[in-house]
Amino acid sequence: MTNLPPSGSNLRGAVDLSSLVNRGQAAAPATPGAAAAPAAAGAPAGVVPVPSLVLDGTDANFGELLELSSRVPVIVGLWASRSEPSTALMTVLEKLITDLAGRFVLARVDIDANPQLAQAFQAQSVPTVAAVITGQPVQLFNGPLAEEQISDVLGRVLELAAQQGVTGTAEAPAAAADGEPAEVVEEPLPPHHLEAYAAIEAGDYATAQSEYRTAIAQNPNDTMAVAGLAQVSLLARLQGKTIDQIRNGAASSPDDLDAQLLVADLDLSGGHIEDAFDRLLSLFPAQPAPGRNAIRERILELFEVIGQDDPRVPPTRSRLTALLY
Repeated sequence: MTNLPPSGSNLRGAVDLSSLVNRGQAAAPATPGAAAAPAAAGAPAGVVPVPSLVLDGTDANFGELLELSSRVPVIVGLWASRSEPSTALMTVLEKLITDLAGRFVLARVDIDANPQLAQAFQAQSVPTVAAVITGQPVQLFNGPLAEEQISDVLGRVLELAAQQGVTGTAEAPAAAADGEPAEVVEEPLPPHHLEAYAAIEAGDYATAQSEYRTAIAQNPNDTMAVAGLAQVSLLARLQGKTIDQIRNGAASSPDDLDAQLLVADLDLSGGHIEDAFDRLLSLFPAQPAPGRNAIRERILELFEVIGQDDPRVPPTRSRLTALLY
């Protein structure tokens, strides 16, 4: 395809907004009634007709979405039906995009059905969320986030889009009363998973952890609960901390293992997965037995965060095994 977003090194060079999640002086979340910045001269915003505010992005139709991104910012949610955290995050994204009343269009991309797009956006784990503005990809974040944090990131995307003169408002036709499409009924989540997701959206990570632990106690083979616990534990460790606090703390206390582990958490949460694992493996040889065990447990937990099928897991596991034995 010729209309796919750039892949490889070009995509790595895109604007990275992942740091906005933990920025101390974050902008207020965007609201449906918030005024957009003025459009660039000669590029009035206007109303942009779309079939729906939430679309399925595919290898075949993404060229049209790239064109749309010159008038309305497009949020790209890369997910997989086999990943419960990614389906849950898509639900949150759909709600936020709908609430923002046309400020964005959401393109849901199933990476299993659309391998070219998955490669173009380097979606080696799900969920992965990006934006496209004037045809250019903007990397946002990987993994689950609380609704408030996602709202903050969307607000920053609106600022960036306004700087590029992309200030249109998408408008989908109202469904006729007698022709409204049937609503897709999804299989309900297990009770403790449902409670955990509600707690995550509220930013109550302690409750979410408790719910996942209960689910695991009831069913030790509940792999989604194991992954969910790892992901929410990462969010809990980063909650309330800024990037500067984490990095300065590690720089000023190089022998503080907890501070170094937290930097690895930060790197992974921002999509710098290789950096996170390299940091942890580099720390390992100089640590006494308790420290080595803490690093081993953190690496295994981060495997669950990015997914055991992530291609970066096997080489990291091999390096860890070589250090252990």
